[in-house]
Amino acid sequence: MSAIELPDCVEVLTGPSPAHSVIWLHGLGADGHDFEPVVPALIRPGLPVIRFVFPHAPLIPVTLNNGHVMRAWYDILSIDGDQRQVDLQGILHTRELVNALIEQEKARGVPSGNIVLAGFSQGGVIAYMAGLSHDERLAGVIGLSTYLPDRSWLAANRSPLNLSTPVFAGHGDDDDVVPSSLGRTAADALLAAGYPLQWHSYPMPHTVCPEELDDIADFLLAVLR
Repeated sequence: MSAIELPDCVEVLTGPSPAHSVIWLHGLGADGHDFEPVVPALIRPGLPVIRFVFPHAPLIPVTLNNGHVMRAWYDILSIDGDQRQVDLQGILHTRELVNALIEQEKARGVPSGNIVLAGFSQGGVIAYMAGLSHDERLAGVIGLSTYLPDRSWLAANRSPLNLSTPVFAGHGDDDDVVPSSLGRTAADALLAAGYPLQWHSYPMPHTVCPEELDDIADFLLAVLR
């Protein structure tokens, strides 16, 4: 197991002795409690028992926000329209944290093929970058209201074992934080690379909505059943 110190996490179990896990990363400035309340909306008849793991991002200064210290998975240096300059090394460090969380789930009896990696906004960036480059096959990857900051890195480091891993991409048409065009561009790039990706758009801003949660529940049922 990795020597990296694991982040603190919120955990929600849907029953005893889970053999399936969903690791879900929050967005900039939030914490692991942010998506804890959505778990009941994701439960469907036929789903196995799941351990939902919601890690807390570390507290770091964020350049875009005048160096203000907040929970973030990586530093954002600047935003210019659809262009984002981000700290790739910070993303890669968080990728190692995610790998360590996956190893923890495996140590608790959950094989990698029963693990879904999900994330919203900044967390979705990590879900894409960590999940699609992971060296063992995962059950699925979920990217919500997010983007791909470095497609060339992912192309060079993508895992052959995850080329067939189902990907759920959801985005709000009225998102003024991460424009829908960025989410669509990321989805198109992944589709062009051969990933079995589902694109979903919703009439909402930078958030999630009941319709999206319903679609995520259907996705989890399909990949974990």
